[in-house]
Amino acid sequence: MTKRRSVKQRERHSKAAAAAPPAGTRREKGQADVHRKPGLFSQAAIRETVESVVIAFVLAFLFRTFEAEAFVIPTGSMAPTLMGRHKDVECPACGHWYPISASEEIDQETGRPSGHHVRAGTCPMCRYTADVGPGNPQRKTYRPYSGDRILVGKFAYQFKEPQRWDVAVFKYPGNAVTNYIKRLVGLPGETVVIRDGDIFIVPPGEPDRLEIARKPPSKLLAMLQLVFDNRYMPAIAAYGLPLRWGPAAPPGSPGRFEAVDPDGCLEFQTDGSAPGETWLGYEHRVPSFNDWRAIEREGRLRAGRQPPPQLIRDFAAYNTSRSRAAQPPRDDVLGAHWVGDLAMECTIDVQSETGEVILELVGGGERFQVRFDVATGEAALSIGSRPDWRPTASTRVRGPGKYSLRFANCDNKLYVWVGNRFIEFDMPTTYAALGNDDPTEADLQPAAVGSRGAALRVADLRLLRDIYYIAASSRDAMKTLGNPWNGPAADAPDMWVERSERRQEAFRLKEDQFFMLGDNSLRSKDGRLWAVPGPQGPDHHVDRDALIGKAIFIYWPDSRHRIPGTPIPFPYFPNFPRMGFVR
Repeated sequence: MTKRRSVKQRERHSKAAAAAPPAGTRREKGQADVHRKPGLFSQAAIRETVESVVIAFVLAFLFRTFEAEAFVIPTGSMAPTLMGRHKDVECPACGHWYPISASEEIDQETGRPSGHHVRAGTCPMCRYTADVGPGNPQRKTYRPYSGDRILVGKFAYQFKEPQRWDVAVFKYPGNAVTNYIKRLVGLPGETVVIRDGDIFIVPPGEPDRLEIARKPPSKLLAMLQLVFDNRYMPAIAAYGLPLRWGPAAPPGSPGRFEAVDPDGCLEFQTDGSAPGETWLGYEHRVPSFNDWRAIEREGRLRAGRQPPPQLIRDFAAYNTSRSRAAQPPRDDVLGAHWVGDLAMECTIDVQSETGEVILELVGGGERFQVRFDVATGEAALSIGSRPDWRPTASTRVRGPGKYSLRFANCDNKLYVWVGNRFIEFDMPTTYAALGNDDPTEADLQPAAVGSRGAALRVADLRLLRDIYYIAASSRDAMKTLGNPWNGPAADAPDMWVERSERRQEAFRLKEDQFFMLGDNSLRSKDGRLWAVPGPQGPDHHVDRDALIGKAIFIYWPDSRHRIPGTPIPFPYFPNFPRMGFVR
């Protein structure tokens, strides 16, 4: 029950009601209102604003200190995974976009201009050297971009052990002020061995055991580097240069892939009616600097000057930047090492109910295949010298339809994807060393697509390679990264040195020590090169307490300098496809 108000209370309430203005009317000037918010410059408003700003700063500080921090990638040691200062180039010959390093334009110690200017770079698709300096024939301005902006999780290693293949940020061992970013490849107690471009591990306490370090499928996809995308072949062929993909059988053979597109090089088909197997093969026919000079003089390359098939090497367009367009690339940046770990991608349009679709990769003369039975959807792996080895899996490659396929042979393991799905087989797809460490004539056609009784059409052909880690050490520093003793520049297998002459390097780690390497092995000052004799010099490892965190996300990648699909220049338009998690 509520209490009744006293007479005095009722009188006070009546007076207050009489004094209040009717609803919807304006209050007289100077009349009090206890519910009005404080003015913009009132003491209460200023206090409220200051409190909000302080809280925002505190939250930002806590986020920066304990959770994540933004970093800018300064150099190209992790390219193409993470880009340092560089220039984006659209190849004037074939239209392919590619980055070239511009780190040398800035002194990394002072942050000031070095006086060096990048004026040329070489396309990875057609090997045309583009002039990107002032007054270039394209009449374009090639602005340098300062580097990818990334978020680093600073809490990542507080609750979880660092994992092999993480991209980590850490304090440089020789200078605790400098932050470095590399890929973690060696864990505490291990011995890391770099040999033939791969990483091998001697586990702690097992000195007689040497095993190859294999990448998880997601990491492998992030680390594969493009060798050739067949979409650019029509533009390249217009200069009289040879096709890369074509029928892998002599003319007149009963079964051949035939080109079905107007350019004769983008899509191929077979009706599957020929006996046996029908093949479409890749040859790495890349023109030289002098070939392009001849094309510039004559308009096309003469038929008698066609580049022969070559071995696939560790070429990286990012490293081809130089100060003069008329200057040919150095041999080391063209690739001084043969790469046998490859991957291929394609779209297969199956047009029959039965037969087999075959993808093949060659490495050191060994033939690695995955065969899809169109009638059942079964995929079977095989190695030429291992007839008893046959992992199988069920896939959706069954009956007519279009299928995106990817097949990789890296780190002594075979990988298969159908669409975006990684295929798990009924037994491990790893294999022991096969003695295929040297290239053979078969490596001049390192990839192929085949059909056995299946009518199909092939498009969207792409060839990729794994990262090749160069065996080098601090005793001879950067000068040996392109040294022929790591594997000489070779266009043919008979030019390759004997395996016994190739070098390897081993790095031992103690407790709480990690080993770091850059994805751009030719241009990375990493754990291979740090060790300096004497107690004051840095060692080749990173101590646990020097780890800052794990690279998480590229939130502002390089710009393309124009709005896509338009000629409208816009130097800060981001490259949205490269935004995403760091792998």
